[in-house]
Amino acid sequence: MINLSIGEAAKKLNTTTHTLRYYDNEGLLPIERDVNGRRIFSTKNFIMLNTIECLKATGMSLKDIKLYIDWCEEGFASVQRRHALFLKRKATVESQIVALQKTLKTINYKIDLYENALNTGVLNMCDADREELVNKILNDKL
Repeated sequence: MINLSIGEAAKKLNTTTHTLRYYDNEGLLPIERDVNGRRIFSTKNFIMLNTIECLKATGMSLKDIKLYIDWCEEGFASVQRRHALFLKRKATVESQIVALQKTLKTINYKIDLYENALNTGVLNMCDADREELVNKILNDKL
């Protein structure tokens, strides 16, 4: 079992103490306090913080994350809803990955174009190269 200070938890999760205090104040994460009133992050808190950061990274709003946390407090009765939520988030992330892969292809194409220009001293695309590029874009090959 772990007991982390707010600073330790923020560092391990690569976030800020301000963010963790905000989560606590908004009821996203019930945090216990020590005898001096300082927040103590338990194993359960740390796991939930990781889940919150994961859901945020998928673009989920804090309002919807709060709903998820409320469902967790319900116990087994909400397992089906939580499962459906993660299936939906998975589909969202998979769509983001596809979009990012397409973006990466364009970036790599441009890197190759400019590296070739730097190596040859020429930055000039002929009409045939442009047509090929347009076809790749239209056919999702780039």
